[in-house]
Amino acid sequence: METINAVLWGPFTVGAILLCGIYHTYKSGSILLRLKKYLGGGKGSGRAVMSALAASMGTGNITGCAAAITTGGPGAVFWMWISALLGMALAYSENRLGGEYAERYPHKPKGPMLYIEKGLGSKKLAVIYAAACLCAALVMGCMSQTAALSEAVSEQGLMPKWTAGLISSAAAAFVIFSSQKAADAAMNAAEKLVPVMGLLYAGGCIALIILTGSSLSDIFREILTDAFTFRAAAGGIFGGAVSKAVSVGLRRGIFSNEAGMGSSVLVHSEGGFSSPESMGAWAALEVFLDTIVCCTLTALAILSSGKETLSEAFTLCFGRGGGIFICLCVCLFAWAAVLGWCCYGEKCLEYLAEGKESFVLYKLIFCLCGGLAGFFSLNFLFGLSDIINVFLIFPNLIAVTCLTIKEGKGRY
Repeated sequence: METINAVLWGPFTVGAILLCGIYHTYKSGSILLRLKKYLGGGKGSGRAVMSALAASMGTGNITGCAAAITTGGPGAVFWMWISALLGMALAYSENRLGGEYAERYPHKPKGPMLYIEKGLGSKKLAVIYAAACLCAALVMGCMSQTAALSEAVSEQGLMPKWTAGLISSAAAAFVIFSSQKAADAAMNAAEKLVPVMGLLYAGGCIALIILTGSSLSDIFREILTDAFTFRAAAGGIFGGAVSKAVSVGLRRGIFSNEAGMGSSVLVHSEGGFSSPESMGAWAALEVFLDTIVCCTLTALAILSSGKETLSEAFTLCFGRGGGIFICLCVCLFAWAAVLGWCCYGEKCLEYLAEGKESFVLYKLIFCLCGGLAGFFSLNFLFGLSDIINVFLIFPNLIAVTCLTIKEGKGRY
C-alpha cells in the first residue's frame, strides 16, 4: 500500500495540484482579496457552510499539522499557508461551477458529477468520481475518523479502542437515522456542533500559547527563517499529502479543506446561496478558517511548547486534564467529520442509483463501517484513504480546469 501511495502521491500529483491552484488563483483574481464582494446569504446557506466545515475539520487539524512540523520543521507551516491560499482558489472555482450547473439543471443530482457529465461531457468520468467519493465516505470519512477517535480515547486509558469505535458509531447512527435523509440529519447536527467545536479548540490553543509565555514574533521568525530550507519544503509537501488523503484526517497542507476534491460542492449545491459566486466565496472562506486559522493555532501551540504533538503540549501545561481536553477535541472533530461525510456519500449514491431509494441500506453500511473501524490499524485506513482520494481529485481537477479554460482568457 505504501508503495502504491509513493507513486500516486509523488511529484506529479503534488505538482499538478499546485499548478492548478496557481492557475485558478490567477483566474479568480486572487479570491482572498475579493471575498467580501461575494459573501452573501441565502436560504439555508448557513447550514450548508456548517455541514461542509464539519466534514473538512477532521483530525487533520491536530495530527496533520503536527506531522508536517515533525517531518519538515517549523518552516513547513509556511508551505501549508501557501498551499491553503492556492486551495482557496480551487475551492472557489469548483463551487462556482457547481452552483452554475445546479441552476442549469435544477432537477438533476447536484455536485461535481453534474458538471463533469454535462460540462465535460463524460458520464463515465462522473460515475468514477461518484463511486470513488462513495468509497471515500465509507473509508476516509467514516472509518479513518472513527479509528482516530478510538485511538485518542484508548491512549487516555478511558476505554478499549474497539469499545470507543462501537459507541461512536452508535451515536452517529442515532443522528443519521433521526431523519429520512442522512444529509438533513448531518446538516442539523453540524449547524449546532461546528461553532462550539471550533471555539472550544481555538480557546484551548490560545490559552496554551499564553501560558507558555513564548514570543509569537520569535515563533513566526523561526517559521519564515526555516521556510526555504529543503527540509521544510519537503515537510510542507508531505504534510499536505497526508492532510488530503484522509481529508478530515491528515491531508491538510498541500491544499486545505478538501479543496480540489469537489466534495464540498455536494452539500453547498443544496445551500440556497444567492449566486454561484457567493457559493464559491463561502467555500474559499472555509479553507481559510480550516487551515489558515485552525491549523495555525495548532502549529503555534506545538511550537510554543517545544513538544511534537498537541496532546503532549497540553499535558505539559495542564496536566492530565490537558490530554483529556485534546482527546475531547479529537472526538468532536472526528464525529463531525463522520456526519458530514455521511451526507457526501448519500449525494453520490443518489447519482449512481439514478433516484432509486437505497438510503436505508447505505446508512446501515456506513454505521457498520464506523463500528468496525476500531478493529483496524489507523495506518492501514490512512493508506487506503490515500489511494481512494486520487480517484476524486483527478476527475474533479480535470473537469474544473477544462471548464474554466473553456470560459475564455479573462478573469471571472
